[in-house]
Amino acid sequence: MALHCGRACRQYLLHLAHDNVDFRLPALDFLPFKGTVNLKDPEHIFCLLEDYGSDPNDIPEEPFHIYFGRWIADGQRELIRSYSVKKRHFIGNTSMDAGLSFIMANHAKVKADDLVYDPFVGTGSLLVACSHFGAYVCGTDIDYNTIHGIGKASRKNQKWRGPDENIRANLRQYGAESLYVDVMVSDASKPVWRKNAQFDAIVTDPPYGIRESTRRTGSHKDIIKPPEDFSGESHVPVSMAYHLSDIFADLLNFAAHHLVLGGRLVYWLPIYRPE
Repeated sequence: MALHCGRACRQYLLHLAHDNVDFRLPALDFLPFKGTVNLKDPEHIFCLLEDYGSDPNDIPEEPFHIYFGRWIADGQRELIRSYSVKKRHFIGNTSMDAGLSFIMANHAKVKADDLVYDPFVGTGSLLVACSHFGAYVCGTDIDYNTIHGIGKASRKNQKWRGPDENIRANLRQYGAESLYVDVMVSDASKPVWRKNAQFDAIVTDPPYGIRESTRRTGSHKDIIKPPEDFSGESHVPVSMAYHLSDIFADLLNFAAHHLVLGGRLVYWLPIYRPE
């Protein structure tokens, strides 16, 4: 239960914490609580909050409101600061904001020992967020330079990426390297995985062609197979446009084949407000 109370309310609660508050407990006798009280390791924590307004110089004898509820969970907003992209070892032009990354991980219900996959992994911001909750993470991306952490840097006053700027280094920075499965260069439009349900969650941010190009391997020609005597050692696939509708069709089709029963697909969908 989330409650916003004024300064006077907090001061009064602090005052009660130093006094004997047992006089409040008999009023709760009607509640059907059973079992013993365990203050060191409780299964449930209940809170009684009294709101005496926001003026510390004019505190009434009786509270305006009384709130009684059970503790559900602690907020984790400090993660936004501690996982800030500004402090991250390896970033790119489209690295996902830390707050949004954690929101996506929460939507996917990521938990310990899950296997999470990002088919448009980029610099791995979503993998970092999912690994925080104990999930094993992996991903693919068509951009060779990003996957291998080479090429031009995205930071100001830095021309080229350093020798240890990569996704693994990001997870190492947050103590989650043991949860890093791997990432590889792959085209999201081409099947590279065995056709079985293997991922507990797919969390991704597909490219929209604005700050990051949308492309896939292929050819406009009818014949795309190389000659039979072609060795393939130095082959560089032809790059072609990857339309937004095709990206999401492939993503949904992939999730249908590779998500476990009850698994979740979480992704961003661009919208055009006038439409």
